[in-house]
Amino acid sequence: MVTGFIQNGYFLLLTFATGLFYFCFYLVALSFSLSLSFTVIGIPLVTHVLRTTATFIQFERTQTKIYTDVTIAPYDKKATTEGSVWTQAKSELTDRRNWVAVYWLMQKLVIGLISLVSAAALYVAPFMLLLTPLLYRYIDMNVIIMRVDTLAKSLIVMAVGAAIALISFKLADRLVKSIGGYTRIMIRQLK
Repeated sequence: MVTGFIQNGYFLLLTFATGLFYFCFYLVALSFSLSLSFTVIGIPLVTHVLRTTATFIQFERTQTKIYTDVTIAPYDKKATTEGSVWTQAKSELTDRRNWVAVYWLMQKLVIGLISLVSAAALYVAPFMLLLTPLLYRYIDMNVIIMRVDTLAKSLIVMAVGAAIALISFKLADRLVKSIGGYTRIMIRQLK
């Protein structure tokens, strides 16, 4: 049970990291390659950037399966078009699935930010409340409206922290399953 709780915390932090990476990667790569589209380099660069969507979608599927045990149907990668660089570029640029995948992957930044805030609320806050009896003598502590300056008050805060920690076990699991559902919806939209 504790290992599952820790694994859920890893998944929440990984969701933030991957969401930030996807957003930055596509924002920079697409801006740069589209701004160079008037040169010979720009269009092939856009083509290569759009080809990364299948790899990232597959990574999301694998990551979700490992951490959440949510079963997701495989993502079928489109076969690459044979022909000249310009024929391949036209195929990649006009493929709706690439642009939809970029949209869903970049949108994961919002989910990643929610995951980061949730990880702080579900993991750090209860831990800090549990440490109140050790810290109240050294740090001026106020919890909501109560000033913690005695051992009795610190023990009350610690009990509240223990209750919040128990609630956090369930909330973290539900949040992680919801994020796994997001990945399932994302792959379903790409079919």
